[in-house]
Amino acid sequence: MKKKLSMYKTTAITNILAVLMLVSFSSCTKLDFYPQTSVAPETVNERDMDALLNGMYNAVQNNQGRESYIMFDLVGGNLINASGGSELAFIRNILRTDYNLVNNNWSGLYQSLYQVNNVLHIMAGLPQSDKRTRIEGTAHFFRAYIYYNLVSRWGDVPLILENTTERVSRDPSSAVWSQIEADLAIALEKAPAFEGDYYYVSQQAAKALLARVLLGQNKLAEAAQVAEELIASGSFSLDRFDKIFRHTENTEEIFSFKNLTEESSITLSTLFYTYAHDVSGSYVYKPTDEVMNLFEEGDNRKDMSIATVSSLNVINKYPSGQTGTDPIPVIRLGEMYLIAAEGKGLAGLPQLNALRAARNLSAINPSNEAEYQAAVALERRRELLAEGFRWFDLVRTGKAVEVLGIEDYRTKFPIPDYEREVNPNLTQNEGY
Repeated sequence: MKKKLSMYKTTAITNILAVLMLVSFSSCTKLDFYPQTSVAPETVNERDMDALLNGMYNAVQNNQGRESYIMFDLVGGNLINASGGSELAFIRNILRTDYNLVNNNWSGLYQSLYQVNNVLHIMAGLPQSDKRTRIEGTAHFFRAYIYYNLVSRWGDVPLILENTTERVSRDPSSAVWSQIEADLAIALEKAPAFEGDYYYVSQQAAKALLARVLLGQNKLAEAAQVAEELIASGSFSLDRFDKIFRHTENTEEIFSFKNLTEESSITLSTLFYTYAHDVSGSYVYKPTDEVMNLFEEGDNRKDMSIATVSSLNVINKYPSGQTGTDPIPVIRLGEMYLIAAEGKGLAGLPQLNALRAARNLSAINPSNEAEYQAAVALERRRELLAEGFRWFDLVRTGKAVEVLGIEDYRTKFPIPDYEREVNPNLTQNEGY
């Protein structure tokens, strides 16, 4: 037992290199969200395919850690430590080579990648079937999702498509972005079509992630086109904002992780306010003063996004005191409207105003491109608050240094010290 425990203390990349790490699975015939037992990969046959899929969903959702979902808000000026202090000091403290949040995020993403690559390896050895095709499509979606999170944080990262025992080095971010697009092309071909359940990966989810990926590379026209295709598909429509975050059936979510606080480590509510628990009134992070003044009068997102409880300013998208089943939205239609609006420039004003109308705001009419893009950026900040977008939005538009006051080198995350200690092939981002 001690020998097995020591393996878990190795780094993420080392874990990926380990031989035949167990995959999680359940005997359920339909994907569920409960803990699974384990089975060695070489024993998997077609009867275990649903269970293997189950383990992959759980790994991707949980391994990255709960702060991963709000990481870009933490370092993007939206959130700050509950104890207060300087926002710039808070950001600098997180973006350290020895800071646990960054270390755990890196390791969790690569642990998830191991699981996804393992699924693809196993599927390749099974007979062709519709089920195998669907699982392969889901796995390629998740690999794209994982690598989007990696490349948007660290830039150049190890590109691992087959699990290996070699000590890997970093690959150029351009190669990573290309691989993400390649994985999504496969997901678009092999994943199942959306059938109303947004807790499952679909072709439409792959298209939505592709729009985000294209925007992240500043391929604005392409991003807008993909987003508009999804908007025009009729599969989704803008819905009441409160439905999105309260486990209520809605027409806006494209893909979300189902969240059971009893079974999942992704208890986002306890990061923001724990009024249902013995430590009532405590929280880890709070919205900055700027965020508390972010919303226009009448904006129906305001009360669902921020609140003041017992004199404490809090994020309200992930409430404590619920049954634990409130979802973690990964991709939704509101983001697609914003991508279309940004990518088309002033010609995208109808998309921007359509979103504003759905949020109970009047239309705007910016007079020039600069004014328009500022309006889009503000709407993104409001719409996607505490969903993990702000920092990379500032980085990809070249505004992070000016707006946040950070040094230029902090527009990339540091490679964790411990990873580099055990793998000297990993170089550090310049400046750290």
